[in-house]
Amino acid sequence: MTSFVDFLSTMGLLHLTVGNIIMIAVGLTLVYLAIRYEMEPLLLLPIGITAVLVNLPLNGIANCPTVGPLCSHPGLLDIVYHYLIKTEIVPLLIFFGLGAMTDFGPMIADPKTALMGAAAQIGVFVAMLTALALGFNLHQAASIGIIGGADGPTTIYLTTKLAPEILAATAVAAYSYMSLVPLIQPPIIKALTTPEERRIRMEQLRPVSKREKILFPIISMIVIGLLVPSAAPLIGMLMIGNLFRESGVVPRLTKAAQEELMNIVTIFLGLGVGSTMRAESFLTAQTLMILGLGVVAFASATAGGVLFGKLMMKISGGKINPMIGAAGVSAVPMSARVVQRIASEEDPGNFILMHAMGPNVAGVIGTAVVAGVFLALLG
Repeated sequence: MTSFVDFLSTMGLLHLTVGNIIMIAVGLTLVYLAIRYEMEPLLLLPIGITAVLVNLPLNGIANCPTVGPLCSHPGLLDIVYHYLIKTEIVPLLIFFGLGAMTDFGPMIADPKTALMGAAAQIGVFVAMLTALALGFNLHQAASIGIIGGADGPTTIYLTTKLAPEILAATAVAAYSYMSLVPLIQPPIIKALTTPEERRIRMEQLRPVSKREKILFPIISMIVIGLLVPSAAPLIGMLMIGNLFRESGVVPRLTKAAQEELMNIVTIFLGLGVGSTMRAESFLTAQTLMILGLGVVAFASATAGGVLFGKLMMKISGGKINPMIGAAGVSAVPMSARVVQRIASEEDPGNFILMHAMGPNVAGVIGTAVVAGVFLALLG
């Protein structure tokens, strides 16, 4: 009888809390959205199913708190989080892979579009100031604000350094809203532009030489690294990956960075972030506010980009379609595709996708630089 009672005491079912049940439901919801609607499935699927796993009591796979050093009896997911996520290895390797996948040609061909990528970063500061007004401390507010950059790896990178206690909420908000860009951006774009503005056709971009594409990552890494050293890890890995791509002499390494490496680190990223979604740390009023602030960040970033696009339209004498400013958030290439879709609805013959890619890739650089500035001031 004693052995039977001891066995019952080891059953997770007897230790299940209401919080565990809620978080299991949240995890299953993320899994459903990833499978049924393909909402950022590469991240939301592993994050969601891992959230289910860590909320099964006595699981033994995640025993250590996410804040503080690794405990003396870590599980597999503790090791993934503390050694791969918290040490910044995975976010930086993801930037390396993104660099190998990114074509900066549209931005090089029309450098002024990079200003729209910078303008879209206003969403970061709007969300940050709103978070401060709601009672978050400065480190947490900066981590929440960076969600407005629509860059998941940068959000994770900054949050692990400044406010690891809210990593799960910021990561889920960043990737969830990135997947909702096709729903969030169109109403804002249409509210801030007229049909005539949305029908503006832009001149074809000039060809970009191979020399320009090779020099761009080298010069960008050096200049940004000297001006904002805290951004050097992110920008450096992004530009090294891009140099691999544009040099044309290391196709095997480029392919490995784009495929095998990205696949592996994406798995670890999903497992690591999902492991932080434990009921005791995730089910708080803070989490709900962060999820709400994520919408504010994305919406204000989109609005900032479009409004700056309208300014550039006026200055150029109507030669710039202001919608491409919405692509200044670094959800590559999703935002650019949203802009192209709206343009096609107004004028089926209007092709501005490549023009929108300029602000889009500039947004990746802009968000990384803002994160570097935050680290320099607050880290």
